[in-house]
Amino acid sequence: MTSARSHKDSGPLRRTGRTIGRALKTPFTGTARGIRKATHAHGAGESGLGKLIELHAVNGAGDVMITIALASTVFFSVPTDEARGRVALYLAVTMAPFTLLAPVIGPLLDHLPHGRRAAMAGAMLARAVLALTMAGAVATGGLELYPAALGVLVCSKAYGVVRSAVVPRLLPPRFSLVKANSRVTLAGLLATGVAAPIGAGLQTIGSGWPLYGACAIFVGGTVLAFTLPHKVDSAKGERKARLALPQGVTGARPATKRNGRGGSAGRRERNGEKRPGLRSVGPSVLNGLQANTAHRALSGFLIFFLAFLLREQPLSGQSAAVSLGIVGVAAGAGNAIGTAVGSWLRARGPEAIVAAVLALALGIAVLAALFFSTVMVAALSATAGFTQALSKLSLDAMIQRDVPEEVRTSAFARSETVLQMAWVIGGGIGIALPLNGVLGMSVAAGILALGAATSVRGLLSAARRGSPHPRVA
Repeated sequence: MTSARSHKDSGPLRRTGRTIGRALKTPFTGTARGIRKATHAHGAGESGLGKLIELHAVNGAGDVMITIALASTVFFSVPTDEARGRVALYLAVTMAPFTLLAPVIGPLLDHLPHGRRAAMAGAMLARAVLALTMAGAVATGGLELYPAALGVLVCSKAYGVVRSAVVPRLLPPRFSLVKANSRVTLAGLLATGVAAPIGAGLQTIGSGWPLYGACAIFVGGTVLAFTLPHKVDSAKGERKARLALPQGVTGARPATKRNGRGGSAGRRERNGEKRPGLRSVGPSVLNGLQANTAHRALSGFLIFFLAFLLREQPLSGQSAAVSLGIVGVAAGAGNAIGTAVGSWLRARGPEAIVAAVLALALGIAVLAALFFSTVMVAALSATAGFTQALSKLSLDAMIQRDVPEEVRTSAFARSETVLQMAWVIGGGIGIALPLNGVLGMSVAAGILALGAATSVRGLLSAARRGSPHPRVA
């Protein structure tokens, strides 16, 4: 009798428990379904682009965890003078070798066309292991923190290069490359925004906790990388792109079919012509790359210069932490808006867009140098984020339009490597420069002016002349 009564009473309890469990689980499962629906919309799920979007979100979340741990250890935990020395050491041990390694990343990955999923998974797994190494180093202050940080940086950039090469393989029908990159980039930005406060909360528990979180995230990314479609590893129809101008080529050549022995690729080989390089398709891509180099150098410069300037000379009425937060939020918001606008514009006339945003950034930098203030610093940060995002999306559109398919994925790898090197150089300038706001904004304007002098004329000429290739819509 007692057993029967107990079983009878436990029935409602079990039902109540299941109801409570479903209620607690619904927000998470509902959110997961909503995210999956958004990332897989418009054919992205069927093509595999949705999985790449999710992988990039994981990548962004893990990177921001490591950034928080490094910033707290190298920058915020010591006085300003000592912090400058630590960051200089960080740059010397990580960024300087990276400038030597970066040119090798693209050519090395050219030899892995059949192992792109493994390359991205390897970059994720390596960062997971390095995050554990760094977790011990931040607690003891050991020098092993710096070579581990170099490894994380190299793996992060290698992942970025492979991702850029993979996107064209996963485009859904009637889906432009600029739209695909916009969606991937927005996913990374959103994941960064979600993970940043979580990382800050973990930092309050202990200096190594954000790195433990990064390790867990990257392990998940390692598994997710292998769920990408097998066509990611296909190298059908590809060749390696070169940044040198083939002899005798002075202008753009119309795009033609390149598949099969009887196509243009076969004819070029039979006639002894050299393989196409980035310059063989006209000046637009190279001019766009030069303009983007200026934007990326400006980004690296502002990150390091403003980090020290605002710590020693906060914005009027604000603490150093709040000042850095204002600048960071402004840059992030500008980047997100630029990405959204790029998707909306669909990159019609990308040469004109690149020239226009470079002129906009230069104008704001000049105003920031002439009228240095809180408002102008925030405005330049937001503008730099906006113009860098929009200019990069337009460059992607030009590569898709002008670079033959057989070298397009390699071209993405090479251009991304050049842009990462520009970021490193800009960061080095920001570290070396005296902490004078007007001087810093003048240097920022000079970086952009140099980019404009080398690229705007060619971009506008190409925009007026038009392209022999169809516009990317």
